[in-house]
Amino acid sequence: MAIRRRDFLKSAGAIAASVGLPRLARGADTASVYELERFGNARILHITDTHAQLNPVYFREPSVNIGIGEMAGRPPHLVGRAFLDHFGIRSDSADAYAFSCFEFEKSAARFGKLGGFAHLKTLIDRLRGDVGEKHAVLVDGGDLWQGTGLANVMQGRDMVEVANLLGIEAMTGHWEFTYGEQALRDNLERFKGEFLAQNVFLTEEAAFNDARAFDKATGRVFKPSMIRELGGHRVAIIGQAFPYVPIAHPKRFTPDWTFGIREEELQKHVDGLRGHDKVDAVILLSHNGMDVDLKLASRVTGIDVILGGHTHDAVPQPVAVKNANGTTLVTNAGSNGKFVGVLDLALDKGKIGDIRYHLRPVYSELLKPDPAMAELIGRVRAPRVTDWSEKIATADRLLYRRGNFSGPVDQLICTALRTELNAEIALSPGFRWGVTALSGQPLTMEDVLAETAITYPETYVQEMTGAQIKDVLEDICDNLFNADPYYQQGGDMVRAGGLTYTCTPAGAVGSRISELKLDNGKTLAANRRYKVAGWASINAQHGAPVWDIVGKYLRSGRMPEPYHSGVTLKGVEDNPGIVGQG
Repeated sequence: MAIRRRDFLKSAGAIAASVGLPRLARGADTASVYELERFGNARILHITDTHAQLNPVYFREPSVNIGIGEMAGRPPHLVGRAFLDHFGIRSDSADAYAFSCFEFEKSAARFGKLGGFAHLKTLIDRLRGDVGEKHAVLVDGGDLWQGTGLANVMQGRDMVEVANLLGIEAMTGHWEFTYGEQALRDNLERFKGEFLAQNVFLTEEAAFNDARAFDKATGRVFKPSMIRELGGHRVAIIGQAFPYVPIAHPKRFTPDWTFGIREEELQKHVDGLRGHDKVDAVILLSHNGMDVDLKLASRVTGIDVILGGHTHDAVPQPVAVKNANGTTLVTNAGSNGKFVGVLDLALDKGKIGDIRYHLRPVYSELLKPDPAMAELIGRVRAPRVTDWSEKIATADRLLYRRGNFSGPVDQLICTALRTELNAEIALSPGFRWGVTALSGQPLTMEDVLAETAITYPETYVQEMTGAQIKDVLEDICDNLFNADPYYQQGGDMVRAGGLTYTCTPAGAVGSRISELKLDNGKTLAANRRYKVAGWASINAQHGAPVWDIVGKYLRSGRMPEPYHSGVTLKGVEDNPGIVGQG
């Protein structure tokens, strides 16, 4: 059912952060969800990690997002009631539904889906209009072109059209790179905004062979930043692409490019913008992930605000980070088109006088879809709707993915791999993208593709020893829980089917995983070889695409056993980044 508008507004605990440099303070609740008090002389609108979700979606925020060491109990590593209490959000409010996993199914029925680009267009036009075009700019933090079957087939071309109509003026990237250089450049030829990435350089060999670059003297492949005049002041926006593209994805997609955080180059660029270009504010449009951004903010000076993405953390208030020369505010704006970040700046000569920040959920029940965007979405979807809209199954439980260790969607994929490929164990990547299906909801191939649509979807079956399986789990666990954020790549733990284990997130490297057992209760033997199925390998594979395997399994009328992650956690019993086990 849809909630009435007046009830919706009454229940929505709208959040506004009033931010001064360096002090961070909570502002008063706004009277209406989207009626933001006019402030300052410049507005930056920020979306990120929409993952090509053109229409409104359900998306359950995680119940497991564990912070270790200094990050324990600090944003973004808070879930459920701990999250709500920290940010002062009422548990019965619409914002509790948007920002947390608390009573998700009950709230989903009450408040409906979020996001959708036709609804985003309506909201963004309003937020721009409230301050005037000369005072506003819209930026996208990456993962715009990937996440659906349509985007995968079109290699992101559909999303370029959508981005142009929405009015995105600058973006950076991550999954965009997995379409390969030619498709990426073809899309950027059509994109009306700027693609910014200060941290992508040519390899030595590519530079020697005179490969294409924005700046051949430095080897920088893309434009690093742009300067936009807002309200009579100069605002620099620097792009920071995902630093680990050739590690997290097949290197064959970007053979001529090197990535990285590139602190030294970033500091030089910031200094140049401040000293030579005389900008009044510096904004980093980042796809590092929030923990990485928090460390970066403590080490690189001169950045006023980091508009962050990649880790899909919806954080209502910025985190103020002190560094050698001042304070940088770090934000992260969620995923799947659920949120729009609104950064209002009071700019003075050479500095920001004050800041207001709002992260507003995009409640589709409250926003009329923009007609032009709705028409465009209908047109680009039309060729595929018939093929992908047939019901192939019904969700017999809440299906979601997001969480450090697993989710029912991952269990479904792993069970399908084990069943259809006759394997003892299945491994599935810990991707954070993918949408949520409510219990009783019809499932279509479009839904399956929303969890699996990538450019390297081929499945495989191979033999692995128990020791090799443990090593894989240990390696990915270190990526997730390493005390140094620069060694984290931002995904979640690999999902394992047919296998249970104990994890101690705060344990030593190589000693976090223990008590590995098969489903039948037998201990995983280090020297024995097991038949393992998987997908999304960085090495080229030749099996059927994973969506065909999952689709075949669902059409058979089967569903996995009742959900359990198969993971027992130790040492995190009082950690506010976990609600229950798994």
